[in-house]
Amino acid sequence: MPLLEDDFGFSIGVVFRAYARSVEAAVSKLTGGPRGYFILAAAVRGEAYSQRFLADRLGVDRTMMTYLLDDLEEADLVERKPDPADRRSRRIVATSRGAELYKVLHAEVSEIDGLLLSALPDESQAAFREMMYAVARKVTANEQTETGESAAESAGTEKAAQPVRRRRSRPNV
Repeated sequence: MPLLEDDFGFSIGVVFRAYARSVEAAVSKLTGGPRGYFILAAAVRGEAYSQRFLADRLGVDRTMMTYLLDDLEEADLVERKPDPADRRSRRIVATSRGAELYKVLHAEVSEIDGLLLSALPDESQAAFREMMYAVARKVTANEQTETGESAAESAGTEKAAQPVRRRRSRPNV
């Protein structure tokens, strides 16, 4: 009879829990812990198209995302900047302090990745990563198809912003 570790779902859970515990410890001093880390990662990589997009992408409640961003902004790690394509939307951008902190944290998280993958031969580690990335991209694409939203739509940038019609003021007569 095969071991429980030979069950795909169980194995993913074991690896995820080990990864989550280790990353949580590595980024525990960062506001928001692992959530804050992935928000910062998205901001540094230019993938934080909007608060709504980030909340959907990271699976974080939108209200909680507001608090996380407020805290990260207060710590001078990110800032909200108007999106040139849609004035109603704000892009989340890493500050120079945030980018520097991300480099340090990313190095620590990369060490965790390496430790977890050390169970594989060196030549298999890169292939495993690429396969995981491919599965993640496919899952993300499927989720967007199911919700009917592309990343740009979720970010609020796909449709051109409609000009705001302003009424002319009339003199009081």
